[in-house]
Amino acid sequence: MTSSTQRRSFASGLLLAGIASVALLSGCGSPKIQDYAQDSPVLELRDYFNGTLDAYGIFTDRSGKVVKRFTVVMTCSWQGDAGVLDEAFAYSDGTTQRRIWRLTRHAHGRYTGVADDVVGTAEGQQSGNAFHWAYTMALPVDGRVIEVQFDDWMYLINSKVMLNKAAMRKWGVDLGEVTLSFTKR
Repeated sequence: MTSSTQRRSFASGLLLAGIASVALLSGCGSPKIQDYAQDSPVLELRDYFNGTLDAYGIFTDRSGKVVKRFTVVMTCSWQGDAGVLDEAFAYSDGTTQRRIWRLTRHAHGRYTGVADDVVGTAEGQQSGNAFHWAYTMALPVDGRVIEVQFDDWMYLINSKVMLNKAAMRKWGVDLGEVTLSFTKR
């Protein structure tokens, strides 16, 4: 084998190894809802999001800096498989906001949801103590509205407390993260 053939073969081997590494890392880099199937306490959204809840949260930018703090009072109710989550936000800069989610429970722990500032329909899945859903939200930023994708995970800690972590992305680029703690009254 010539030296030039050996270099090409070595370079091809490195390229294949690099591609295989990226594929392997991307395949195991994200949690899956089934990972939580055996975790307890089991989250039943209709039970937890029923009545009044208080939430405390922060928004951090992609560097991890806290950009905004907020509180939320949620009034929640269900009629069969249809739920309403009425959220009243109060932000650290003095602004307020209201979002009303309309959720629908489907078979096998699947949920869908709509809200005025959600583009299309949010799709979610519950398993064990976790709930994961994804949606696009129209957010007002500096006098304009941008569409941001949310990858939203909730974990039931006990009958009163649930933690929520949501990654925000635009065109696949991380914008920041929302972290919330819910407390059921």
